[in-house]
Amino acid sequence: MKNKCKVLIFIVTTVTALGWARPLAAQTVMTLDECRHRALEANKGLKIQQEKVAEADALEKMALSQFFPKLSVNGTYIWNQKNVRLLSDEQEDRINHMGTTATNRVETNVQERLEARGMDPGLAAELASLFGRTDAEADLNAVGRDITDAMNIDMTHLVAGAATVTQPLYMGGKLRALYKSAHAVNELAQIQYSQKEEEQLIAVDEAYWRVISLQHKQRLAQQYCDLLTKLSQDVDAMVDAEVATQADRTKVRVKLNEAQMNLTKASNGVTLSRMLLNQMCGLPLNAEYELLEDTVLSNFQPMNDVDMQQVWDNRKEMKMLQLSDKMAAAGVQAATAALLPNVGLTGSYVVTNPNMYNGFQKEFGGMFTAGVVVNIPIGHADAIYALKAAKHRRKEVQYQVAEAQEKIELQVNKLNFELQVANEKMRQAQSNLANAEENLRLADESFKAGVASASDLMQAQTAWLSARTEVSDAEIEIRMSHLYLCQAIGATQANQDK
Repeated sequence: MKNKCKVLIFIVTTVTALGWARPLAAQTVMTLDECRHRALEANKGLKIQQEKVAEADALEKMALSQFFPKLSVNGTYIWNQKNVRLLSDEQEDRINHMGTTATNRVETNVQERLEARGMDPGLAAELASLFGRTDAEADLNAVGRDITDAMNIDMTHLVAGAATVTQPLYMGGKLRALYKSAHAVNELAQIQYSQKEEEQLIAVDEAYWRVISLQHKQRLAQQYCDLLTKLSQDVDAMVDAEVATQADRTKVRVKLNEAQMNLTKASNGVTLSRMLLNQMCGLPLNAEYELLEDTVLSNFQPMNDVDMQQVWDNRKEMKMLQLSDKMAAAGVQAATAALLPNVGLTGSYVVTNPNMYNGFQKEFGGMFTAGVVVNIPIGHADAIYALKAAKHRRKEVQYQVAEAQEKIELQVNKLNFELQVANEKMRQAQSNLANAEENLRLADESFKAGVASASDLMQAQTAWLSARTEVSDAEIEIRMSHLYLCQAIGATQANQDK
């Protein structure tokens, strides 16, 4: 049984490993679009920015909820050591014996009246005693005790609760300003996400073409080494035939060593640049694949007529400054609201036990309440200065908008000129390459015919290498200049390759 489990685990592990490894193993060619897509999926900064967008969206909804009523329910329980007594001990004693007090007063009054009519005091006292002997004394004393018991409120266990609804009617524009500001923050977060995505795409493009550029230089270095190796073999044969000197051999070998060193540097550069590209794309650092290179450069031309208003509308920086202006305007409105009256409507239902609406009986009782709350600020100097500060803040943002427009216009013209220069460099480099290739062909034929020295041939080879390198550098410069120009005019990444 254990062996079967081990076999099953091995099969599952192998299939899983192959399933994970297949996408990379089968991926032999990577295009620029695939690198961009992988980089966007792997970038942690974009995931952080996505969370910021979600946070800003939640804050906007929170600001919108301020316009609607708020319902809250509160409850409390309190244990008290003593009850509430509305009467003192002396008052309770008098009320508890008010029947006895009334009977005594009646007897005294009757006795005094009988004695005033000439009746014998003893007989008058006996008759007054007989008159006061009724059930009224006990009844009145019982009523007194009931009264004192009602005045002694049982507060040992106090329970109270309230359900309250509040609705703002007029807050001086503060809630509207809060919502506008939250909406602008939400839009700002989305633009920042788009800008972060664009920056990541540009970084991937730079890394992609850097790898291709270094691969070009690696191939050129390899071709140059092959030429020098062939030349070294030819010079060795000429030295053996005593038609060349040892100095010629030494010069060729020194040049070959330099070329091999440059090839090593180029190979190391390709490895390091590939590692950077792999890291951006979320791939293993040692992942191997071929990069698909687009050799068409006809569309990467300077832009003669650039609509700067359209550029300003497309640029992320201008959009963020415009949103900052909206937020500053909302800040002015909020600061103004601090100087205006606030009006709110409130309603609630309150319940208590003991029932304070029915003699504090040990039962639940409640009632509805409704009211209007008005707050009028008077003499708030801090709010006045806060309003002035908000107005200055908005003017500051407006100046920043004007300054950004000037800088963007200068940047677009500068990058357009750099693209023009890069295209001119490409034309000159191609012309130089044609001349260098012809010069190398003639030098090689002259060397084989014995009318040119090895130094002449090496000089022609060096010139050819320099011309090929210039063409490669000019091609990459055209691509990157066009990329930066598209970014400057606010073109989307999808349109940059058209």
